[in-house]
Amino acid sequence: MIDALKEEAIVNKVGGRFKLSTLIQKRVVQLNSGARPLVDLHSHDKMEIVVQEILQDKIYLDASDNVKVTPSAEEGGGPPEFDLNKL
Repeated sequence: MIDALKEEAIVNKVGGRFKLSTLIQKRVVQLNSGARPLVDLHSHDKMEIVVQEILQDKIYLDASDNVKVTPSAEEGGGPPEFDLNKL
C-alpha cells in the first residue's frame, strides 16, 4: 500500500475520502487513456503517480467533480491533456 494514503494530510488536502477516491479513479482513467504524468517519478505504478500529483498540488477536483490540472502544472509545456468529458 502507498504510505501517503495512510496519512490524513492527503485526505484533508482533497476534501475528504470520497473526493480522494474519485480523484484517484478519474486520474488513473486519464493516464490509462494516454494522458502524460505531471510528475517525474521512476515508477510505472499509476496509483503512485496520481498520489504524487495530488501531493505536489498538480491536480484537483473542480465543483463538478472533474479532474483539473493546476495552472502551475500546465506551464511545463507538452501536449494538452485529454478532456474525456468531450469524447
